Amino acid sequence: MSEASNRENKPPSIGSSLIPLINKLQDIVVPVGGELSKLSLPHVAVVGSQSSGKSSVLEALVGRDFLPRGCDICTRRPLALMLENRPPKPDGEGGSEWGQFRHLPGRRFYDFSKIRQEIQAETEREVGYNKGVSDKQICLKISSPNVLNMTLIDLPGITKVPVGDQPSDIETTIRRMIMAHICQPNCIILAVSPANSDLATSDALQIAKEADPIGSRTIGVITKLDIMDRGTNACMFLLGKVVPLRLGYVGVVNRSQEDINKNRSIQDALAYEEQFFHEHPVYNGLSDRCGIPQLAKKLNQILEQQIRTVLPGLKSDLNSHMVAVTNELRTYGEVTENKAEQGAILLNILSRYCQDFSAMVDGESQEMSTKELSGGARIRYIFQSVFVKTLEDLDPLEGLADDDIRTAIQNATGPRNALFVPEVPFEVLVKREISRLLDPCLQCLQFVHDELIMMSRACGSIELQRFPVLRRRLDDIMRNFLQDGKRPAEVMILNLIEVEMDYINSSHPSFIGGKKAVELAMQQLRSSQDGLKVEMVPTPERSQKLGTVVARPVVNGALHDQGSRPQTIKETPVSADNNSSTRIWSIPPLFRSRGSSGEILASTSVNGTLHDTEHREILASKSVDGTLHDTEHRSSSTIKLKELPSILGPLEMTENEAVEISVTKLLVRSYYDIVRKNIQDLVPKTIMHFLVNFTKRNLHQTFTKLLYRDDLVEDLLLEREEIVVKRKRAREMHHVLEEALKTLDEVQSDVLSRIPNSS
Repeated sequence: MSEASNRENKPPSIGSSLIPLINKLQDIVVPVGGELSKLSLPHVAVVGSQSSGKSSVLEALVGRDFLPRGCDICTRRPLALMLENRPPKPDGEGGSEWGQFRHLPGRRFYDFSKIRQEIQAETEREVGYNKGVSDKQICLKISSPNVLNMTLIDLPGITKVPVGDQPSDIETTIRRMIMAHICQPNCIILAVSPANSDLATSDALQIAKEADPIGSRTIGVITKLDIMDRGTNACMFLLGKVVPLRLGYVGVVNRSQEDINKNRSIQDALAYEEQFFHEHPVYNGLSDRCGIPQLAKKLNQILEQQIRTVLPGLKSDLNSHMVAVTNELRTYGEVTENKAEQGAILLNILSRYCQDFSAMVDGESQEMSTKELSGGARIRYIFQSVFVKTLEDLDPLEGLADDDIRTAIQNATGPRNALFVPEVPFEVLVKREISRLLDPCLQCLQFVHDELIMMSRACGSIELQRFPVLRRRLDDIMRNFLQDGKRPAEVMILNLIEVEMDYINSSHPSFIGGKKAVELAMQQLRSSQDGLKVEMVPTPERSQKLGTVVARPVVNGALHDQGSRPQTIKETPVSADNNSSTRIWSIPPLFRSRGSSGEILASTSVNGTLHDTEHREILASKSVDGTLHDTEHRSSSTIKLKELPSILGPLEMTENEAVEISVTKLLVRSYYDIVRKNIQDLVPKTIMHFLVNFTKRNLHQTFTKLLYRDDLVEDLLLEREEIVVKRKRAREMHHVLEEALKTLDEVQSDVLSRIPNSS
């Protein structure tokens, strides 16, 4: 009875339907590529050194010659071989066996020599005519009534030394390729080793052990048992006593090169193999471990069991992929050409955009970050931690020296000697400091404007990513809209600063005032003098030495000096010695006169005028025409004044001027603090009103007015080409996963239907 007849008479195993469904699943997911192509499906990987007999084993399992052969490396690309058992056609009909390549869909090869030629041609198309290798698979499905269902992958043979024009790293490349396949947990390793070599050091068994250290998914195949040295056998290996493998070993007999050259058929080779094992005194008792039929049966059963094991996890993986692809497909949206539906899509996108923007400003976004501030929180940070803190740290007198203040005071008095601190220097200085607040206010506005631009780019539904034209138009409109909102905010900020500068409200309840400023200035002066008390002597000379100022009443436009002091001057008698008393004079607030070496209090009369006799004495030495006598002019030297410098500075600072400077500083700082607090409060309110809240209130109306138009809808909803491609690919993936899950459901149904009911 022929081998084919024997296989036909055997009851179908679960693999007769289970494995083809897995092969179908392989056909579904592998062409898609991407993550789905990495799905680990149960299969058998064939590994072995060159000329170990791998090709002969595979051809024997198929029952036909179809693989390239030669003395050098023949398998240069992984060959995924899916064997599918199908019932023979009725008598008289041919074509019961055929092969089909995945890269040539719809084309069947009934001539297996053509299959060999196509394998060689496809290999050369990928890796050229040299002996290089590639990890890109060639997928071949063979349907025949003479095979059992299984999936095998023939990997390039292990090599040690490059030959010919092979790359120098050929060994590393092949090992990496083999390990990438056999390290997959659902891969059954078929380790092929020739019996006429040292089996204990077999390359196939060694590399299999690296991927499967405990040998739980490795099957050992010992080839060429018929050409072992006489008196030796592989019995101990077949029994697993040398290199134990949980799945065991199978011994086979290959066709020799002479058989191949003489075109000896595989059926004849299988008959010879059967006779060899039957007649061999040692292998006769190991019939369950010898022969290609036993190997095919073993692979079929192991693959079936592996499928049973991985089925639940495989379905879970496919369901996870299905969820991910469904979500991805949802982001790409649906294609519609209906005007009404397009208008609804556009309006929905605009509404979602505005809602997302408002939610981000108000801190109600669903995508709130826990790593950094975002949205409205960043605006608050700008107001509180940047703007307010900068103004608080700003010194209003920074860069303003005491000489600058003294010069301003003297310039404000003109040629006269001021009786009190003039208001002009105070106003000039405080206005200058108020004007400095404009730049940080405008910078704060710009910061908030930039934050709103950033928020606008971050908001918007995922669906908006499909339409680049719409995205650009939204960005342009948003940028112009915010710029328009920024202008009135700038004007308002300028007005706030100008209002503060146009009217200096010295009556403000928080303003320190002149009287209080003088008192504080005097206290500072006394502290700087370390308690030194100034004695007041009622003579002009004493006044000049101490630098004090005596304020005197004015009568008829002249100073009045009657030996009495005005009521604003306080004096405290202090006992200095036995014969005299000393008085401490304080500077009256704001009203005082300056003491100088040019005072002529002693030379004034009671009514404050000079005596005429003194003028006559001065003029007596002059001639009638007001000139000096020539004789005197020639005898005396000429007195010349010094040339004026290009820049005139104030004279040496007196004690009174020090007090005036301190008073001016206190007044400027006090009023600046009032203005600063006003600006710190009003500028954020201005920005929120004119820019932020205005945008929230009017953005949707602006978008609708400018974009929701019939003549623009079609152009605005024009999708990117890559989105179209991704949607198409996602739909294909979705369809593939649906088919794959449907196939797995069929597999599970087949498994459950074959489980016998427990009695």
